[in-house]
Amino acid sequence: MDAMLEQIIEDYHDLLTPQVAQETWERLVEGMTARRIGFGDRLLCTVLRPRFLTREQYAWIEQECRLLLRAFATAYQALLHDASLRAQLALTQAEEQLLALDPGFEPPTVSSRLDCFITPDGGFQSVEYNAETPAGIAYADALSQLFLELPVMQDFQRRYRLQALNIRPYQLEAMLAAWRAWGGQGQPRIGIIDWVGVPTTNEFLLFQEFFAQNGLEAIIASPEELEYSGGKLRARGQVIDFLYKRVLASELLEKYGLDQPIVRALRDRAVCMGNGFRAKLLHKKSIHAFLTEERNAHLFSAEEQAAIARHIPWTRKVEERKTRYHGQTIDLLPFIADHRERLVLKPNDEYGGKGVVIGWEMTAEDWVRSVKEALNEPTVVQERVPVATEPYAAFADGTVDISPRLVDLDPYFFSGQTVYGMLTRLSTVALLNVTAGGGSVVPTFIVE
Repeated sequence: MDAMLEQIIEDYHDLLTPQVAQETWERLVEGMTARRIGFGDRLLCTVLRPRFLTREQYAWIEQECRLLLRAFATAYQALLHDASLRAQLALTQAEEQLLALDPGFEPPTVSSRLDCFITPDGGFQSVEYNAETPAGIAYADALSQLFLELPVMQDFQRRYRLQALNIRPYQLEAMLAAWRAWGGQGQPRIGIIDWVGVPTTNEFLLFQEFFAQNGLEAIIASPEELEYSGGKLRARGQVIDFLYKRVLASELLEKYGLDQPIVRALRDRAVCMGNGFRAKLLHKKSIHAFLTEERNAHLFSAEEQAAIARHIPWTRKVEERKTRYHGQTIDLLPFIADHRERLVLKPNDEYGGKGVVIGWEMTAEDWVRSVKEALNEPTVVQERVPVATEPYAAFADGTVDISPRLVDLDPYFFSGQTVYGMLTRLSTVALLNVTAGGGSVVPTFIVE
């Protein structure tokens, strides 16, 4: 962390006397409860300060992410048009069939999120690309507004100027751009689609309110409530023009296969959907293996290759083969078995930290067993990323506790070209994931 940012954080923490800290925490709890800023019943933020980035840091992150976006776009085009390359992703047969459904607009995603860790040298490394159903946008916006209302933040702004990163307008504009490119006229009725009772329902409600404030009607519905007839997709009798799909394609396919109202409506071009099923090409964990594989390097420009080298850790699909590791030829399976202290195993198509095996937290015997099991289902192995910490204040037992927390950096991409805003998660353990049950979400502000 640079000296300027250290001073900014120290100045904020100096404002948190025990009384101010208690009042701040009480206001946060009250505000998060009233505004539904929770993952199910669990309030999202557990600390007393937001994330701060200097304008120079944020500009650099944007610049680097635009280069990575170009690399992902290059990969997408190559994968879409070459089945032999797609074999590296381990798509299912049904996912292959869904690639035939043209989304009706050019970018591979309407919105997406690149999940990264801040590294101790001030850089960042991306460990996953959530290209199908990126969550957290509305939560981040609601937390930003709540923090701006805190007296401690108003005191802080007497010395520093803050810029909130309001992300929902970018999501809406990207959706409307896709709608217009698809051929839509006027204002679409939006369907926010996911299973009943998912813990992110609160975020759907926040989006529904935001859409309404901008003159658009939105229906929150489950896949079971969808019907397709007469060339129209409906939920509870109401026609849906644009699907804001939050349910994962893998879960839809597991329950319904290809005979599902969404699929039938898309085949008939009766509805516009963001993100389309082709986004799965970028969503698979193996996309990071595709980017870092030496056999694919020729697909990317020199500038894209350099960005990949800076920000994508070494990743491979777990299989019996030889490959390259930092310039050396290795026999992959024995290498994985012998180097658990620097490796992580991840299912190719899971979310929320499900099935992630952290080598350095396991015994050698359990690790070898996990490597063998990884051969039964598509799995990737990824090199450990060193994660930076930042001090964050919390209020507990009547006292202010300032302690280090691991920090991630999850920038959002829109229409395949715009970088804006981010989700920021904190944790005291290696798995920084809200779905997995740990950590905290904080809003991010540009400070100067």
